[in-house]
Amino acid sequence: MRNVLLMTAGLLSALSSPLIMAQSISVESHSLMRLPSNASVMQLDRLEVADYGTLLIPAGVTDVRVGQLVMGHESRIAIVPGADTLNLQVKQGDLGSGAQITARGAPGTFEKAPSPGRSLNLRIEALNADLLSIDARGGAGSPGYAGLDGGNGQEPGCTWGSASRGFDGDNGANGHEGAPGALVRLELPQAFPDEQVKVNVQGGAGGIGGEGGRGGKGGASKGCLVYRADGAKSGREGEKGQPGSVGPAGSVSVRKL
Repeated sequence: MRNVLLMTAGLLSALSSPLIMAQSISVESHSLMRLPSNASVMQLDRLEVADYGTLLIPAGVTDVRVGQLVMGHESRIAIVPGADTLNLQVKQGDLGSGAQITARGAPGTFEKAPSPGRSLNLRIEALNADLLSIDARGGAGSPGYAGLDGGNGQEPGCTWGSASRGFDGDNGANGHEGAPGALVRLELPQAFPDEQVKVNVQGGAGGIGGEGGRGGKGGASKGCLVYRADGAKSGREGEKGQPGSVGPAGSVSVRKL
């Protein structure tokens, strides 16, 4: 799938500027387009995201001003997590069924903590939509580390000595807390019904607990032809860690224009 980006000469000459201006940006159906990340402010006459298309707004972009926004069926505007609030201003918005703006935080990993939902200030002066849907949940918590495996027991001789029991596996570590949901502030037309606004700012799910370590094998005689000393029991498996707690919810405020 090709992405179509129609830009004015002003956009081409402003790639190194903190402000980018363009006549029109169009994202084709079933395709993904990423806005330039070398400018913090973008001003567009028209932005169209076709059915099942996705427009990605980088973390470094903080202000997007759109004259006319058209989103097709099941289309997405996906806002990359970042420390700075994104200000999105729209003169006229036309949203198809299933269209959604997402500002979800990234899930945590073993090396990196989860990120909160991206805070969003959204102003739409005129809106035609069955539903304004925004998903700004926090990222899921980092998982817990797996427990270490227990060591194996000592092997006995064939006619002397005794085997030692395998060592128990360590318990898995608990998962970590999810990240907070975003702070979302909406400014919408007075006539747009409140029941047609759906904003999810829940905290991220807790990280999963780490798996318990495996118990070590008990010592056992090997290579014995006639006599064999008794073997020992294996160690117990470690307990799985507990899941982390859900992160704190964000907040939503709505002001009618």
